[in-house]
Amino acid sequence: MRIMAIDYGDARTGVAVSDMLGMLAGETYVIKEWDPARLADTIINDAQAREVSTLVLGLPKNMDGTEGPRAEKARALGDMLRERGADVVMWDERRTTVDAHRILHENGKREKKHKATVDAVAAALILEGYLGSLK
Repeated sequence: MRIMAIDYGDARTGVAVSDMLGMLAGETYVIKEWDPARLADTIINDAQAREVSTLVLGLPKNMDGTEGPRAEKARALGDMLRERGADVVMWDERRTTVDAHRILHENGKREKKHKATVDAVAAALILEGYLGSLK
């Protein structure tokens, strides 16, 4: 039972995939795609190739819990993924990108060099949060 977490962005989307037992974050990567329909197709193809059962899509909420334009875009992507047959869970992703930047900075990564990496780390944080909620 693999689980795939998705940190949706306009130009890059971070992805993290759990191990087969759905207990640990394993593979992380970035999909460079700006078109939501093509992105949804790529995610579905990747999920099928990796035998993923559940997609956990980051839902960017404001710090006060309200939803803005970014959340609307994430919900629209979630709808596209569901239309393609995916089981999608929306996951509050507040602070994941900030935490990803902090983690990379603390590990000596320079800001300009890790723009794509931060998306994959943010997806891993979404996956960790979701997996932790299942225990």
